[in-house]
Amino acid sequence: MEEFYRISRLPPYVFAEVNKLKAKFRAEGRDIIDLGMGNPDSPTPAHIVEKMRTTVLDETAHGYSVSRGIHGLRKAQAAYYKRRFNVDLDPDTEVIATIGSKEGLANLIQAITGPSDILLVPNPSYPIHAYGAVIAGASVRFIPKIAGANFFEQLTRAIQNTTPKPVALIVNYPSNPTTETVDLEYYKKIIDICKEHGVYVISDLAYCEIYFDGVPPPSILEVPGAKDIAIEFTTLSKTYSMAGWRVGFAAGNKKLIHALTRIKSYLDYGMFTPIQVAATAALNGPQECVAEVRQLYQDRRDVLVKGLHDAGWPVESPKASMFIWAALPEKYKEIGSLEFSKLLLAEASVAVAPGMGFGEYGDGHVRIALVENKQRLRQAIRNIKTFLARDAAEVKKQYDIKVAA
Repeated sequence: MEEFYRISRLPPYVFAEVNKLKAKFRAEGRDIIDLGMGNPDSPTPAHIVEKMRTTVLDETAHGYSVSRGIHGLRKAQAAYYKRRFNVDLDPDTEVIATIGSKEGLANLIQAITGPSDILLVPNPSYPIHAYGAVIAGASVRFIPKIAGANFFEQLTRAIQNTTPKPVALIVNYPSNPTTETVDLEYYKKIIDICKEHGVYVISDLAYCEIYFDGVPPPSILEVPGAKDIAIEFTTLSKTYSMAGWRVGFAAGNKKLIHALTRIKSYLDYGMFTPIQVAATAALNGPQECVAEVRQLYQDRRDVLVKGLHDAGWPVESPKASMFIWAALPEKYKEIGSLEFSKLLLAEASVAVAPGMGFGEYGDGHVRIALVENKQRLRQAIRNIKTFLARDAAEVKKQYDIKVAA
């Protein structure tokens, strides 16, 4: 059967192979420690749930809402930006609520691009950053994010050598999947380059509150004049363990906010009102819960990084996010991230995300999510240590893994 046009432009879902194997092993009764998907395992704080519960009981709260979000929620997000980043935002013209940041990103790209337009996207990157453009019918030019490469030189070259001129650049720090963080000077260079060439900047700041060792990541909107060209997406998913609630925001450039507002007005009526009221309570209420979640992930990071080092897998310790971006162990480097992920599942009963699922330049890594408690992480470490202690040549032969000469 002939494939639909937009579906045919999407690559095969790399994670499907790992998910299929994971389901097979679970059906056989194996205990799989799933560190593949970044799904927060902590409960949503009680005061947020209680606000949702009481609002649901209000009979007037069950009708259509507004696609850009209720005023109180947009006002709360503007207040958050002021206290966290010292950035002033007009809640009526510079803030919009989205049904998760993923929906917001996809709809913004659809709003601002046409069939001949091009977006610049780092590689590796979170899939929606690249394929939001593909789904919208636009095209992508990737900028490799690899060791030793100068991102600013590559960015300038990409803008100058792309026809037509790119519409926008997408950036994501703290990065999913690489966990990379940047400072305000880095953002300033991006803004300077993109302003010079008339390119918008779309910043994904989903992990800004999951940072470690006391160093909070900045917002690109802190750069003076950034709002002239930049829009930024945030989410409550990780900060308040509200992933399933689907609460996100876009803030910044008025023209881009207006474009997103307009297209959303055709597509949805916004989140269920009680969710928006509860999200307002999250932003305006006590913030100790955020610090507790941050500490939880830092403790897990420390356990897993040390444990993997002790097991003979020297991974880098992330400064932020809920992931570890781990280069493949030396003796398995040549088989690639997908085969290694399947081996780890078969031999150690540990599921991770193959790096090639985030772009070709991610293939030498796997992404490990900090979504299990410390006891389960220690079990995963023991399993991985046993696997890595095996003779690699024997393992490859057992699983009939062919390595190119």
